[in-house]
Amino acid sequence: IIKCWSFPFAQNKYFTVLLIKVSVSVLKKYKDVEGVVKMEEVNGEELVKRFAEEMEEMLGRKMKSVKVSIHSFEYYNSMLINTVDENGNPLPLGGEFLLEPNEHFNKLPVNTQQSNIQVPTNVYNRDPDILNGVYMSEALNDVFIENFQKDPTLTWQYFGSSTGFFRLYPGIQWIPDENGVSTFDCRNRNWYIQAATSPKDVVIVVDVSGSMKGLRLTIAKHTINTILDTLGENDFVNIIAYSDYVRYVEPCFKGTLVQADLDNREHFKLLIDGIHVKGEGKVKNAMKESFRILNEVCQGSLCNQAIMLITDGAMEDFQDVFEEFNWPERRVRVFTYLIGREMTFAENVKWIACNNKGYYTHISTLADVQENVMEYLHVLSRPMVINHDHDIIWTEAYMDSVLFNTQAQSLLLMTSVAMPVFSKKKETLSHGILLGVVGTDVALKELMRLAPRYKLGVHGYAFLITNNGYILSHPDLRPLYKEGKKLKPKPNYNSVDLSEAEWEDTEEKLRTAMVKGDTGTLSLDVRTSVDKGRRVLFLKNDYFYTVINETPFSLGIVLTRGYGQYIFIGNVSVEDGLHDLLAPDLTIASEWTYCETDIDPAHRKLSQRQAVVQYLTGKEPDLKCDVQLLEQTLFDAVVTAPMEAYWTALMLNTSGIDEGIETAFLGTRSGLMRFQRYTGIEKRVAKSFLTSTDKENMFTLDHFPVWYRRAAEYPAGQFLYYMPRQDIRGTVEEIPLLSKHTHSQNTLFPLFPAMFSRLRIWWSFSKLCDITLSYNSFLCLLSCQDVECYVIDNNGFVLISRQRNNVSSHTYTHRNRDTLDGKLFTCQSQTKCHTYNSHRLIHIPNLESWPLSFSLSASAHKKKGDILQPCDTEYPSFVYEPSVKETNSIIKCGRCQKMFVVQQIPESNLLMLVVQADCDCSRQHAPITMEPKECDRMRSQKIRRRPESCHAYHPQENADDCGGASFISLSASIFFMCLTFSALFS
Repeated sequence: IIKCWSFPFAQNKYFTVLLIKVSVSVLKKYKDVEGVVKMEEVNGEELVKRFAEEMEEMLGRKMKSVKVSIHSFEYYNSMLINTVDENGNPLPLGGEFLLEPNEHFNKLPVNTQQSNIQVPTNVYNRDPDILNGVYMSEALNDVFIENFQKDPTLTWQYFGSSTGFFRLYPGIQWIPDENGVSTFDCRNRNWYIQAATSPKDVVIVVDVSGSMKGLRLTIAKHTINTILDTLGENDFVNIIAYSDYVRYVEPCFKGTLVQADLDNREHFKLLIDGIHVKGEGKVKNAMKESFRILNEVCQGSLCNQAIMLITDGAMEDFQDVFEEFNWPERRVRVFTYLIGREMTFAENVKWIACNNKGYYTHISTLADVQENVMEYLHVLSRPMVINHDHDIIWTEAYMDSVLFNTQAQSLLLMTSVAMPVFSKKKETLSHGILLGVVGTDVALKELMRLAPRYKLGVHGYAFLITNNGYILSHPDLRPLYKEGKKLKPKPNYNSVDLSEAEWEDTEEKLRTAMVKGDTGTLSLDVRTSVDKGRRVLFLKNDYFYTVINETPFSLGIVLTRGYGQYIFIGNVSVEDGLHDLLAPDLTIASEWTYCETDIDPAHRKLSQRQAVVQYLTGKEPDLKCDVQLLEQTLFDAVVTAPMEAYWTALMLNTSGIDEGIETAFLGTRSGLMRFQRYTGIEKRVAKSFLTSTDKENMFTLDHFPVWYRRAAEYPAGQFLYYMPRQDIRGTVEEIPLLSKHTHSQNTLFPLFPAMFSRLRIWWSFSKLCDITLSYNSFLCLLSCQDVECYVIDNNGFVLISRQRNNVSSHTYTHRNRDTLDGKLFTCQSQTKCHTYNSHRLIHIPNLESWPLSFSLSASAHKKKGDILQPCDTEYPSFVYEPSVKETNSIIKCGRCQKMFVVQQIPESNLLMLVVQADCDCSRQHAPITMEPKECDRMRSQKIRRRPESCHAYHPQENADDCGGASFISLSASIFFMCLTFSALFS
């Protein structure tokens, strides 16, 4: 059976002749231009430095726009614009506000001539402080417009006021939630909090005595969650609960502080939700434990230190605790929150805050929580304000799904740059009054365009990380999961460590060097996955890395040995190149930047190919284009031009084309693609591959197509057959196959196919069976009822089987000396866990455990005890050793054993597999779930680089304003003068 079935593949003369003709025609054209071709080695160290300088320049423009905005300060409420009452009259603070869809702002309707104001629902929009602040900040509108004219790559610019209003440019219609409420408060956002305060170490102390039952406990929990929301990845935190005794809400964190990243904050919230009250409240021991943590901490922000005391009263004598641990320096600030309507012990609670440079607030209802918690930020900002330090901060990556109620915006990863705005009047200097924070967003997608794919090669890529080692941008970052038809961010999407994507860096040499801000290079042998994690490639990668100055970010690029080491440069005339570039069978990568179309609004509607043509024909000479990429694209267009004529000839001669061929195409390193769909084939066949819905098979910002990447690593002169999983759904009739044609072995040409000569042919399932099961092999197969026969690829996926539902599933074949272990890991999986545990899933391979799938994500319904949690997953993959032509062995399955035979199908990546059918191995093993030592994982603190700036103390600070009394406020005239005459560059 092996012999009679594999024979048709080896003797498929028509298929072979077709590809040889294609190869010869392209080779001939290449020979015509060989004299103008040169090969250059890629200098990774020089490349990463140049990319970093370009990113530094781009990010510098964003910082400059923020600095300009603070020099100077018709109220349109963004929730009320363009709305009318029942009589058709504009609502107060509304009015007509022109909105037009704008490509630069993700097609959202915006007004680029006017900013407008958003006020949270819980803040009175006619409060005098709001009205005065809005009026005085109106001058910012002209500054925003001027910034956008100078730097058209700017996105959203904004000013967040300490009073709660938010000025946003360009102006938009603000969409409330389903209850008609706007819960967005700019003072909660990470950019505001990081700009307003220096990094902080915080111990939250919550009273869980019997008197804290009912509404008081509910308010206390909400207060803790609100405090946690004000912390970021440069902050550290722990939570202690006390009654008759002191306990940590997370025993794993006993006696230490943990990084307040999103993962840990959400973990704390889950634990807080389950606390109960009992016993008598004794605050003294809890305060001692809190000071012990802060005094002994060796890993933390080592900047601001604070204790947050949440209680309904303090009765015992506690003064000696502060005398012992905090006086006279008062290095640790203590903020107190009195919970409940009763104020019996208010003086005691206030005394604690006022004698430890903190702030006291009384929270009697849930509605009071937000405003009262925010007061501590103003206190922590005092030293910075008194110092007149305009520290610029950059946030971690985030998806602003709150700000804009559209899927396009919510799925866009970005970072923000922000800077504080404060009063400089001498009479209020010691009070350190923060007016607000000004900032702008930077889409990381736009930043990564500065490291173009064509310069990095087929497997190369660029990535960015923060000073904490968290990923800003990486092609293997998977921040989303699917819930129903919607994509949603994973709970820990912006606290994914570099070690979870570059997991081959087992000693964390790469991570450590980049976190420290070093410049250097490193080589690693890696196993990388393609085809959505289903297949593995073994590569030798060279990593080059450097810091981006004036930011907390580091840039890395990866070049792969082989194709990634060199770049192929050819030069043809613009006239010849343009002629071939306009061919109907040709497209270029839509996500790549051949020409910058975002600078001039008039260019934003141009596709990349249209922009290239306009530039090369001289119609748009002001377009900024990548000259080297255009040269490569024109060269590739000329050299691959014979393909169009050959394919057209086949179209005209219907007798010369085999009916099994549906679509043929090729791709080049410059992002160029040529494709031909043959007559008689429905349009949906080509669309299922050639549209952006299938990102794996397209040139994108993150990767070359999967068929391109696989073919680049396949031996010369052999065919590569490939079946994408997404094309096998239910009763789909077409099965696409990928093949790579042979190429010459002269000294120069072996590198040329990295740029093109990837030919894909779509075959119908029935036609493929006709070819492979000819020569009576089908009768041969039917006559052997005691065996099962499959055609599988070199990764163990079934292409042909007697059972149709087996196609595209995986056969985990018995491991022996003829196979290569391709074990893979993923650290960004998710599962529903009943406890906060990280599960390592190990799938034991067996012969017929297919269809076998492993869930890398799950539905994210946040229910108590049944929520989406991150987990590490280990799973095997199969790679056949091509030097072995045939092998056989025996597998023991319980009480029986079965023999199998595997033979290579010549000149292909396919294998013929025959196994005995009378012994079932499919139920012998089940996946094993192993739980690691949870505390070890949670307590691990990786190397990080602390921010350089720290403002924790100033001798001139006036700490008398500690809450519970009238609060000093700025008059409108002082507010105006502070913003207008702020001497930033003194």
